Amino acid sequence: MGDIEDALWNTDVGAADYSEASDRYRQAVLEQYKLCVEMADRVSSRRNLTNTFFLSLNSAVVAVFAAVSGGAAAGVSVWLSVAGLVILLAQCAAWFVMVRSYRQLNSAKYAVIGAFEERLPAYAYSRAEWGALGEGRDWRKYLPLTHVEQWVPVTFALAYLLGFCGIVAM
Repeated sequence: MGDIEDALWNTDVGAADYSEASDRYRQAVLEQYKLCVEMADRVSSRRNLTNTFFLSLNSAVVAVFAAVSGGAAAGVSVWLSVAGLVILLAQCAAWFVMVRSYRQLNSAKYAVIGAFEERLPAYAYSRAEWGALGEGRDWRKYLPLTHVEQWVPVTFALAYLLGFCGIVAM
C-alpha cells in the first residue's frame, strides 16, 4: 500500500496552492481533467462496442456459411469462396485497424490525463493506478485488454485462410 501512496500524491501541489486567488484556475483545471477522464472512458466504451460488433458479425458469417454449406463446402464455387474470403479478410483488417486506432487514441488521452495530474494534488491514474498494475509489463499482474483484443481479428483472419485452403483442397 505504501507504493501506491508514494505514487499517488503530488508533493509539488499542496493545500497552500488552493487559495482564493487561484481557486478559479484550479477549478478550471479540475473540470478539464474530469472531461478528459470522461472522454477516455467513452473511447473505451466505443472500442468495446466495436469489438462486440465485429465479433458478432464474424460469428454470424461463420454460422451462416456452416448452415448454407451443410457440410458440402466442396460444392461451393471457388470464385464465390474467394469473394467471401476477400470480404472477410477486409473486415478483419478494418477491425484490427480500428482496435489499433482506439488504443492509440486512449494512449494519447491518458498522457494528457497524466499532464493534468501534474497540476492536481494526486496522480490517480498516471502513477498510482498504472504503477499498481505494474504498467502492464507483467501479464501475471495485469494484462492490458489491448494486447489481447488485437489478436482476435488476426485469429479470425487466419481461421478464414485455413478454412479457404481446406475448401480448395477438397
